[in-house]
Amino acid sequence: MADASFDIVSKIDHMEVDNAFNQTDREIATRFDFKNTGTKIEKSGEKVNIEADGEERAKAALEVFKEKLIKRGVSLKHLDAKEPQLSGKVYKIACEFKEGLSTENAKKIAKFLKDEGPKSLKTQIQGDELRVISKSRDDLQDAIQQVKDHPWDFAVQFVNFR
Repeated sequence: MADASFDIVSKIDHMEVDNAFNQTDREIATRFDFKNTGTKIEKSGEKVNIEADGEERAKAALEVFKEKLIKRGVSLKHLDAKEPQLSGKVYKIACEFKEGLSTENAKKIAKFLKDEGPKSLKTQIQGDELRVISKSRDDLQDAIQQVKDHPWDFAVQFVNFR
């Protein structure tokens, strides 16, 4: 019987991020508590910038964006939001999205699976993903559950289960 495998990755669904951004933009434009506060949200590539006249308004706009991301199924572990910075009379929050499983994080998962997971597992780091291989599909499903249950400081998804 051939070995079964799956890949552990850390990817962002960019369409869902765009949807969350558009919903946030619409909500900021129409919500009463954001009227006449100069609050706006802009997206350029992988970066999102939030501007507002007050620090509290900027933080509130960030919270609206986070709520929309959660509703769209995007993990907040991908979002790296900086503290509000005063620039002239405007507070700015720069947000970036982290994507891809770093070699260091892949090694953490591999070590965790070696220590805690079923003994039949083998792992291989392949670029920005980690392949987990075993003869037993049940062991792979146990490994997926263990990785899901562990509190990582980065988001993980599972793809290519064969």
